[in-house]
Amino acid sequence: RPSPNEHVTRPGPSPLEPRSERARGTTATAFIWLGMAALFWIAWQLSAALMLIFAGLVFAAGLRSAEQLLGRAVKASHAVRLTIVVLVFSAAVVAFIAFAGVSIAAQAQQLSTTLESQIGEIAARAGEYGIRIPHGDVIAAAKAQVGGQLGRVTALLGSVVAGLGSMLLVITLGIYFAADPRLYERGVEWLTPEAARPQVAATIAAMSLVLRRWIAGRVLTMVLEGVFIYIGLALVGVPLAGVLALVSGLLAFIPTLGAMVSGVLIVAVGFSAGTSEGLWAIGIYLAVQLLEGNVLTPLIEKRAVDLAPAVVLGAQLLFGVLFGILGVALADPIVAAPKVA
Repeated sequence: RPSPNEHVTRPGPSPLEPRSERARGTTATAFIWLGMAALFWIAWQLSAALMLIFAGLVFAAGLRSAEQLLGRAVKASHAVRLTIVVLVFSAAVVAFIAFAGVSIAAQAQQLSTTLESQIGEIAARAGEYGIRIPHGDVIAAAKAQVGGQLGRVTALLGSVVAGLGSMLLVITLGIYFAADPRLYERGVEWLTPEAARPQVAATIAAMSLVLRRWIAGRVLTMVLEGVFIYIGLALVGVPLAGVLALVSGLLAFIPTLGAMVSGVLIVAVGFSAGTSEGLWAIGIYLAVQLLEGNVLTPLIEKRAVDLAPAVVLGAQLLFGVLFGILGVALADPIVAAPKVA
């Protein structure tokens, strides 16, 4: 037993004991990293839903841009202006479906009639050389072949229905977000420390502005591309110029991939009308793409979101591999919004 005057030195806690400052700090850091890893894992598992939610935010930005533009001419409340924008958008979608559906149905009927007449002519020519081709049986065999592909057609229709359901969800989310954006912005601010909320609010406002500017620039590009293609195809006599212009304008929302798909459609329809029309269709398509890719898009998007072309192309490639067509379409705002933050 030590004497009263002798000082006793007690050893400190082990670094592994919970009451150690080092252990508490290490444990807290470990839980933070584990939480971040779990958060990223959950986000990856929910990536499809998160992409649809982000698409809804982008659509809401477009609605707000149109509503604010309408506010310059119409002195009305936010709800009234937004209702007008939604009604105009709905009417445009219905008009496009009706116009495109009637034109495609008429073209399909014309194509069926042409095929039957061509088969009959081939059978008649073969009969002149003693070769009997029962063209009625040929048509029946072709129909049977088409019937054998019913399973694939059903699967395709299922994909189309799923895509339409996702589009309806995006539109619904966009309308909700645009109707009362401050409700959701306050919710995000509430999740942050009180001292940082003014800066968070400013960041959200800046990100919202970038999204609105991006969607406005994209819509302008779509309209100009559709107008140029319609004028060019109509002048050279390519059939379905209006439908091709509408489809090309809509596909212009999807960078690179949309231009490739619209180009295939334009060239195919052009050559169905004749060799000269097909060559003109190729020339018009290339001219519009050169104008859009080298003049319109760089000028508009540089002013709207200030992204380097290589960064945009790399983001489209990366998000296209990860998330498909939706990733390609939303690559620009996905990069632009965090850049602001």
